[in-house]
Amino acid sequence: MKYDFTSYLDRKGKDAAAYDSVGREGYGFAPDAPKEGFDIIPMWIADMNFPTVPAIPEAMIERARHPAYGYYLTPDAYYDAIISWQRDRNKVENLTAGQIDYLNGVLGGVAAALKVLCGPGDPVLVHQPTYIGFTNTLKTNGYRIVHSNLKKDEDGIWRMDYQDMEEKIRKYHIHAAIFCSPHNPTGRVWEREEIEQVMEVYRRNDVYVISDEIWSDLLLDGHHHIPTQSVSEDARQRTIALYAPSKTFNLAGLVGSYSIIYNDRLRDLYLNELGRTHLNSMNVLSMHALLGAYSAEGREWVDEQRTVLSENVEYAVSFIHDHIPGAEVSRPQGTYMLFIDFSEWCRAHGKTLQELKKAGWDVGVAWQDGEIFGGKNCIRMNLALPLSRVKEAFRRLEKYVL
Repeated sequence: MKYDFTSYLDRKGKDAAAYDSVGREGYGFAPDAPKEGFDIIPMWIADMNFPTVPAIPEAMIERARHPAYGYYLTPDAYYDAIISWQRDRNKVENLTAGQIDYLNGVLGGVAAALKVLCGPGDPVLVHQPTYIGFTNTLKTNGYRIVHSNLKKDEDGIWRMDYQDMEEKIRKYHIHAAIFCSPHNPTGRVWEREEIEQVMEVYRRNDVYVISDEIWSDLLLDGHHHIPTQSVSEDARQRTIALYAPSKTFNLAGLVGSYSIIYNDRLRDLYLNELGRTHLNSMNVLSMHALLGAYSAEGREWVDEQRTVLSENVEYAVSFIHDHIPGAEVSRPQGTYMLFIDFSEWCRAHGKTLQELKKAGWDVGVAWQDGEIFGGKNCIRMNLALPLSRVKEAFRRLEKYVL
């Protein structure tokens, strides 16, 4: 491969939450520090442990060389990069700069969209398991969360329950939903027919949709992302879609996302809401980071990255199937996260999930509690590390924990 996905990237002391918050009191749901003799293998927070594509630091360094960082204009190149990325990667045609708007972060976009679509205390439909960021955003902004549970089919693939969704939409008089595509934490990459069906449910019941597509570049084993807005003209008009290069290129610390909204009235209301606080201004280095990310080199890097992540997922899923009786995992089709159900394992060994989780932390496997995502007896596990580190994590789990 042209790019380095195998070397250990030392992030300790570099402001990395994945490392430096482990064992630190008061930092949310960070894992405990490992026992003496074990180093940290960061498999909890959803960022990558690979060096990003060189085009990104090169673009930022080149801009930083100019010693003025005052007010600036967003160049056409920024919008052109997004338009070409969406066209070439997601087959989005006729997207214009006027339909794209910068966001400080996807969750900020979710919060602003909710204020446009809902009133205080209104119910909002989300699928469960649910990304904890959605849960927190809904709770802190005073909305009622209504869950529709995803279900595994006979092949272990997570599916939406359209009947349950429609029943809850009508029962609770819901007119706003958050749709996660690809889905976090299960890793499902929705097929066109599935998105068509869910958007038809929303159309019939006049539900507007906030579609979080931040994981849309991280596809495994040849799967393809279908933008929610692309499945029908109605979907195009009732959806606020949110994207970012942050998951793809590990840029969360730079802060920079964007929305795509085709409905002029909806976009006006949304931008008015975003503008109320005057806090949604782009960072100039974040802008240049996107230009580096969405370059020809960035595209090449992402394609290699997908191969690496697919290999990591293949190893982890095969290991679980072959060596951990009682653990159940559905092979993710996108993202780099595993969502593992340890219900049977816990019953067979007389252990609680908390005991299992802590045993992993003690040997440096810093995996994450999946119950905060709504998965009973589940653990969420980040595989965006060199394969050697993934193998070491499972070696420790087999030897000391399982």
